[in-house]
Amino acid sequence: MHTQSKPKSIIDNIEETFIAVTLGLMTLITFANVIARYVFNANILWGLEATVFLFAWLVLIGASYGVKQTFHIGVDVVLVMVPKHVRKILTLIACAACVLFAALLLKGAWDYWSPFIGKRAFYETDDLPVPFFLTWISDVFNDGEAYEKLPRFIPYAALPIGMALLLYRFIQATWYVITDQQVGVIASHEVEELMEEVTSNNAQEGENN
Repeated sequence: MHTQSKPKSIIDNIEETFIAVTLGLMTLITFANVIARYVFNANILWGLEATVFLFAWLVLIGASYGVKQTFHIGVDVVLVMVPKHVRKILTLIACAACVLFAALLLKGAWDYWSPFIGKRAFYETDDLPVPFFLTWISDVFNDGEAYEKLPRFIPYAALPIGMALLLYRFIQATWYVITDQQVGVIASHEVEELMEEVTSNNAQEGENN
């Protein structure tokens, strides 16, 4: 729920492009795998695993973009019933809770992911091949021993990156609420419509009486 439109930042453009490209790659890989299986009686061995990891990236990056666009669904039936100054206070409390929650998620994501660039750097995915432009990573993370498959820290990086973006978006939303550029962090159009309908019905009943 924005009170005014805001110009897109570089992060906005990166998120939108990444989401579009990821969704396109998922569709392309799935389609190619279906054709290979049912037309050529073959199989793209790494197709399923690639689609799973791409979906994970799509969800985690999409979560932060959803905060930016207030796509996330919530219930604000209490907020619309209280005075404007109280509504802002309650919204800021909710924003603080969201920031804290995102910070905890980022901490957990980092704790889970960081070993995969350290003592677990030798862990590989099951089927994903290493692209030619990433062959250098074996010298940096695997003591020069070439990876046979893509190391797990690359697809697993969706966790810290996604949670960092989520934290950034909640902090950004909090600032927008403080500066009155935004009135909420959720989309609850159904509740708004219901409250408008109730108000309209009450007004009509008052006129009839």
